[in-house]
Amino acid sequence: MKVTVTDKAPAAIGPYSQAIACNGFLFASGQVPLMPGTGEIVGKTIEEQTERVCQSIKAILEANGLTFEDVVKTTCFLADINDFGKFNEVYGKYFVSKPARSCVAVKSIPKGLLCEVEIIAKTK
Repeated sequence: MKVTVTDKAPAAIGPYSQAIACNGFLFASGQVPLMPGTGEIVGKTIEEQTERVCQSIKAILEANGLTFEDVVKTTCFLADINDFGKFNEVYGKYFVSKPARSCVAVKSIPKGLLCEVEIIAKTK
């Protein structure tokens, strides 16, 4: 197993890794809208927060020599299902290959955040 560590995405704030590559796949932990280096919350709107999440995912993919085209599955968590349309607008700019996806509303996301996205990608 290969552990991903990049300063271009938020550091793990608990007993987990940003991502693990294993058996031809990259499994990334859920990314939330925190600024790398400071851990500060980025954005107040679902669009701003989704943009930051996608930038963190991009950094994790790039740290592994991958792109969004390599993503095969995403799991998306929204604090409010009414944000679904606006979330999709930003998400769709990045995930143009349309990987398999689950998207659910949850009761809450840590720190009162609006969204979280985790990915599985195929490695090269």
